[in-house]
Amino acid sequence: MTAAMRRWSSDRGLLLAIGLFVLFYGLYSAYHPRGGSADVIAQNVNETFTLALVAMAQTVPVLLGGLDLSVGALMTLVNCLASHLLTGTGWDLALGVVLCLATGVLAGFVNGALVVYGRIQPIIATLASGAVFIGIALFLRPTPGGAVDADLSWAASNTLFDVADTYGWWGGDLPGWFQAIQAIPVPVILAVLMVGLVWLPFKNSVTGRGCYAIGSSEQAAFMSGVAIDRSKLAAFTLSGFFAAAAGVYLALQTGSGNADTSMAGTYTLNSIAAVVVGGTSLFGGSGGAVASIVGVMVLRAISFCFRVVPEDSALAFLANPLLQPLFEGVILLAAVSIGAARVFSVKNRLHLFG
Repeated sequence: MTAAMRRWSSDRGLLLAIGLFVLFYGLYSAYHPRGGSADVIAQNVNETFTLALVAMAQTVPVLLGGLDLSVGALMTLVNCLASHLLTGTGWDLALGVVLCLATGVLAGFVNGALVVYGRIQPIIATLASGAVFIGIALFLRPTPGGAVDADLSWAASNTLFDVADTYGWWGGDLPGWFQAIQAIPVPVILAVLMVGLVWLPFKNSVTGRGCYAIGSSEQAAFMSGVAIDRSKLAAFTLSGFFAAAAGVYLALQTGSGNADTSMAGTYTLNSIAAVVVGGTSLFGGSGGAVASIVGVMVLRAISFCFRVVPEDSALAFLANPLLQPLFEGVILLAAVSIGAARVFSVKNRLHLFG
């Protein structure tokens, strides 16, 4: 097999996900009266970003060959904590964000310790810890409430132009270089920072490469001198960081905190679906956070399409809110099945990691 063919084989799932996104979001934009406008795109990005962060959190344990069932619960816990902390002066807000992210890091480390030192399967350890996180969230917010700083919340969910115009970053006309990027929603900038400053350095580090090696074959990784325990602890700790970032953004997006158990479960399940749709193998060892973000974009694009189906068209029945979960599930099952088909088409499973 040539290098080009191996590259195509390993990226086939991601390329399929990109194709699905272009298809579904193209349909959505074509039917939407203002499809493609900056306001609509900013709204869509806001609805996508929280799940994208949760999917990034899910990706790291999946690379090890496990699942983290606590990512949605941890997101909910940090969301409730942020509804208490994200208020006051600028320094208060900065300290609140740091404390929220530190909470996620600590929770992720605890998950890793349960797996590494407690010798508990990840799916069981995180199922138990997720219940604990939800319990703490309910203690913090028995009922929905809280008041996140309105200015910070607004700035985090709009375009760069809106933020610059409102706060008067430049007294007169905006400079030319800024005009070229002014339509970019702030969550896109945050996503780029998460990928560029957190994910890529981790992926290219010795510990990150160790996570891929463990997912490919833990026995072979051990024999090759990979620090198994360190890589697993780092993976779950990073997962906690991403889940905490999702909780912070959810608080900014909604302006409050809500210990919603069903929401936590939905985010967890959708994060697993996004990881698979993006082309990351549940066997571990291949894929990445960027692919999972694309998987989230596919899921959201599917749900967006149901909003704009013309009532007088032959597909009007798709707009029925009672039937939408059924259709989303069928489409998702088809996408996941196609993406996973390569697992059964290889004679040697090691080819999956080539």
